[in-house]
Order: sequence, then structure tokens, then C-alpha cells
Amino acid sequence: MPLVRRRPLMRAAMVGGAGYAVGKSRANAAQHEQMQDQAIAQSQQAYAPPAAAPAPPPQAAAPPPAAAPSEADRIDALTKAKALLDSGVLTQEQFDSERRRLTEGM
Repeated sequence: MPLVRRRPLMRAAMVGGAGYAVGKSRANAAQHEQMQDQAIAQSQQAYAPPAAAPAPPPQAAAPPPAAAPSEADRIDALTKAKALLDSGVLTQEQFDSERRRLTEGM
């Protein structure tokens, strides 16, 4: 009987540990890449001709416009909003504004 109670705890500990390890690995990789970018920028500045003006920083590309939600997505969002209204998380005004926003494009 005691083994039955431990399994969910052991499973949760394994999943949590794996999630922590993946997050830590991604953070370390991002930090390593940032350090490489800084080193590259410093080496480029060292070899730049003295008369050259510094290049402007590259402009970030604008994010692509969001695609219009499909009919199924709208229905799903309305269903979730209604569930939130029923549970008391949303007020009636918030639900009405969300419903208007979702049904405008129909």
C-alpha cells in the first residue's frame, strides 16, 4: 500500500527534475550565445578601419500579422470564456466584450 502513494510523488519529482534540467540547459545555451555575440562584436570593432562610421544596429523584423482565427478557434475561445464566466473568474461585462471581439469578424 505505501508504494502506491509514492509513485505519483516519484513521477512528479522526475518530471520536475527533467524540466529543471532542460530549462537550465537552455539558459546556459542562451548565455553562451550572448557571450559569443559580444566577442564577435568586439573583434569586429578592433579590425574596423578608423575612418569608418559605426554601422547602425540591425532593425528587428516586424512580427508577421496574426492570422484570423478560424471558426473552430472562435468557438473554442467562446466556450472557454463562458466557462470562466460560470466559474466567476470573468464578470458579465468582460464576457460581453470578449464575445463581441470574437464575433466581429464572423
